[in-house]
Amino acid sequence: MFPKNTSVSAVADYINKLCDSNQLDLALKCIHQVVEEIITEPLCTSQVFGSKALDELCLRIGGINFKNYLNKFYFSHSNISTSERETIVYIVTKLQKSGGHTKVVRDFISSKPAASHVILSTELDGSSDASIFNNKILEKIKIAFYPSPRKSFVDKLTWLQENIIKFSPSRVYLFNNHHDSVAAAAIQPEMKINGFFYHHGDHHFCLGVYLKHLYHIDPHPMGYHNCRNSLLIDNFYVPLTVDDLRNRDRETPFLSNRNLITCTAARSNKVEISYFVGYVDLLPHILKTTGGTHIHIGRLSPWAIFKIHAGLKKLGVSREKFVYIPYVPSVWKSLIAYEVDLYIASFPYGGGLTLIEAMGAGIPVALHNHIYSEILSGLDLAYHGAFVWSRPEELLNYCKTISVDELAEASQTGRNHFEKYHSSALLASVLENILTRPISPEDSKNIFVSHADEWAFWMTQQLSFRNLIKRKMYRYFRYIRRAWYSI
Repeated sequence: MFPKNTSVSAVADYINKLCDSNQLDLALKCIHQVVEEIITEPLCTSQVFGSKALDELCLRIGGINFKNYLNKFYFSHSNISTSERETIVYIVTKLQKSGGHTKVVRDFISSKPAASHVILSTELDGSSDASIFNNKILEKIKIAFYPSPRKSFVDKLTWLQENIIKFSPSRVYLFNNHHDSVAAAAIQPEMKINGFFYHHGDHHFCLGVYLKHLYHIDPHPMGYHNCRNSLLIDNFYVPLTVDDLRNRDRETPFLSNRNLITCTAARSNKVEISYFVGYVDLLPHILKTTGGTHIHIGRLSPWAIFKIHAGLKKLGVSREKFVYIPYVPSVWKSLIAYEVDLYIASFPYGGGLTLIEAMGAGIPVALHNHIYSEILSGLDLAYHGAFVWSRPEELLNYCKTISVDELAEASQTGRNHFEKYHSSALLASVLENILTRPISPEDSKNIFVSHADEWAFWMTQQLSFRNLIKRKMYRYFRYIRRAWYSI
């Protein structure tokens, strides 16, 4: 579809020619495919974060479409609100129960209960599940969800721009997935709307990072400092927050069963990743060491579950010690219900909201120092003094020797950290004053250490024939899935 094995400038020239001939649908698809190639390449993960050239192309495509089909419509309908309430629009690629950004959208909505909230989804990654908004907290808030019809990319763009104009919002928040060229092209400077790009896909390349007409929001200290200091983006910090369900409220103390109860909450896209130490491979050894139970929350592939069971059998550990739960409405409540002693953060890709839920619940945490990425480690999100491991033996030794007193101290420290930085009570004020009184994250006291030698060994393995074939097959699978979504 686009020039192979050339350069960014060659691809940009090709897409510009498509724009010149008004082939906007093909241009949007080309950008989508370019990003697909990048985000499915492990060597690019947490190394390449965005492209000025591709973002400028998205802006150009959206501008041409706006002028071609919507300019006349806009100037006859602009500044005409369809509601007496303030209207806030959220543009997403897809809503799903287990998606962290879906929960962030919900929290943004909860922070502004008097407003009218409109969610527009491009559905480029399949049909959304909007059931997350069916709860008592949100039932009194006016929320409307509109999924895009199954049409071409450019028709989706037209639909999106028409709705932005129609609702005349005071703010638009862009929560696009990495490759969503339609969403990235939608908001135009001529609309004169306060637009915000929420950088949730910050561990991979993502469209929208360099859109200068949008205010750039980063949700954690690692991303904030990376975008400000390395990418030279004038950004804003809005911390990840979760509802305070109160801290560890259970009758039994830590290690009440004598053996450690551990937990990890993550889907396969965070733990079934090629890395020098695999979560699936290490988990049986953790259970062998602790003699306790491990709860995994989040959907894993059948192959991963088979490997875990095989590993347990090999080490003589009962399968009952591994508790697999594909989905829970609240990680926080599950940590309390299962009387978890230690939350082992996902690796090689760390998770933000689940880590915060664990600290809020008063559960001590153990984090992995990624071999090359501070962002994938997530150390800056945790409380000072949280246990950090680099080598598997460090985690195993910690699980073996941790005491009740150490767990209790870490529990209180984590809870204090949550109350100070991540309670949802803070969110409304931060968003309301983001342009007039912006906040900045404090400097982290947890030190990240790069392991260049381990990184070098890992990279050489990624270039094997077997891994290249697996990558090709995975890309083809995503292509077929995308084609299915467009039917």
